[in-house]
Amino acid sequence: MRSARRGTGSDIAGSRPYRPGDDIDTIDWAASARLSSARGTDEFIVRERFADEAPRVVVVTDRRPEMSLFPPSLPWLSKPDAVRIATLLIADSAVAARGLSSYLDFAEGEPFWRPPRSQHEDWRSEGRRPFGAPTDSVARSFEYLFGLRPSLQPGSFVFVLSDFLVPLREEEWLRAIERRWDIVPVIVQDPTWERTFPDVSGTMVPVVVPRSGRRTFLRISRREAQERKQRNEERWRRLQHTLTQLDLDPVVLSTSEPGQVLEQFTSWVEQRMYWQGRW
Repeated sequence: MRSARRGTGSDIAGSRPYRPGDDIDTIDWAASARLSSARGTDEFIVRERFADEAPRVVVVTDRRPEMSLFPPSLPWLSKPDAVRIATLLIADSAVAARGLSSYLDFAEGEPFWRPPRSQHEDWRSEGRRPFGAPTDSVARSFEYLFGLRPSLQPGSFVFVLSDFLVPLREEEWLRAIERRWDIVPVIVQDPTWERTFPDVSGTMVPVVVPRSGRRTFLRISRREAQERKQRNEERWRRLQHTLTQLDLDPVVLSTSEPGQVLEQFTSWVEQRMYWQGRW
């Protein structure tokens, strides 16, 4: 990652006259030759570069009771499995890039924070954390990051793993963006029951009570199914519109299958590289 300070790196920051003590390897010989020829004296130009720094990655997971759905026995998206796989994928990638990874959740109502480190063995058990976070778990996580001392550095990646069924206010997104963090929403929503809703009128639908995990059955009328479908689709459109307006490019997970989770993140990376003109 490019730093705001000068140092050893690959991105050019600018040029300046040579000063005693400068590393001879930083001299721009072509520019020095042109300037010397124009002035008729020996002139040396040093090329400055932005320093390269290890990327810092924060993984924020939303562990509200609703994020415990659905049990593996049901044929729909298992949010716990998807979050676990995505979390370890992000952390392992940060370590492979010689970066520093950290973790935050409010699973037990209080912040569970692991500061940036080159290893993440102490929180690889994230999958065993409870699902007892409050409704405003994501908002609380941002507030905690805002108050860190020392502050989280600009340019840090902040991956937010949530279904975002409890929307974050635009003001809270903007506060994080103003810190110059690279915010990455990772949306974990079931495409059948949360982004839309099927016509299940006339059948008994199995449902799970989030906090207790108790299973029961529910009969839904055609009108209720249609209203729920409209609400879910409108909520999905609002979320997409908000992220587009904020220029945030999310990763959307519709499955907990490891290969497909990797594919979604790979597509996200390729799209970012294309937009940044690195291809």
